[in-house]
Amino acid sequence: MGVQHRLDEAIREFYTGTFDEDARTGSSVDGRVEVERTRRLVRRVLAPGSRVLDVGGATGVHSRWLADDGHEVTLLDPVPAQVARAAEVDTFSALVGDARDLPSADASFDAVLLLGPLYHLVSAADRATALAEARRVLRPGGALFAQGIGRLTAFTEAVTTRGFPDLGQADLEILRTGVWFSTHGGFPGGHLHSVAQLRQEVTAAGFTDVVVHGLEGPGTGALELVAEDARLVELAVELVERLEEQLVGRPTVLDALAERSPHLLAVGRRPP
Repeated sequence: MGVQHRLDEAIREFYTGTFDEDARTGSSVDGRVEVERTRRLVRRVLAPGSRVLDVGGATGVHSRWLADDGHEVTLLDPVPAQVARAAEVDTFSALVGDARDLPSADASFDAVLLLGPLYHLVSAADRATALAEARRVLRPGGALFAQGIGRLTAFTEAVTTRGFPDLGQADLEILRTGVWFSTHGGFPGGHLHSVAQLRQEVTAAGFTDVVVHGLEGPGTGALELVAEDARLVELAVELVERLEEQLVGRPTVLDALAERSPHLLAVGRRPP
């Protein structure tokens, strides 16, 4: 049994068990900022009434608001329990499937969301396959939104939660290769991206005009120490948006800013 096959099984078990994606994205400050930033970045690009494929869409965190916005949405996820929950919403289609083998016709969607698959695929070849499949089902000119987990912030979290004395080789491998497997339970592991690597992988898959955004910004970890407040989430989103606006034309600084986010979002297009 290969590494990815074992990880696939661990992922299905993890997301079928006690983990709740709705709770993560709906209750923590970081999660709410991540969702709101993603929503705003996607809305900038989508035309009204777009056909959207939400690959790795879990229980429908993003499919729900996309459908409410008037888009025709299909959710695809490899975890049957999550698809069953998503199907209960009944405003979009929900199917069990794999990002590496999409059950959709060529050029059949205006936008594809990959907000999870890339960081669950350890090998570059598997990630390239998922990106190639996304490109295949996109119409010419269609938009891709591909998320990665930030390598630097994942390592920083390992340091702050367990401390230097308890860091193991697996933690150090985060910085060197981006490959990480949990030895402490919880999130099973996968691949963690740098900004440059995520941009390179999406560009190599044939997408153009690729921009990588840091979703949460540099201060969201500290925000978790503050009592939750809707205005706090709004201010955090405004902060990272304002920083991006002011740093236009300074790509090195923008990349450094994005590296401080737990989640990265690459936005690109299939060429016309």
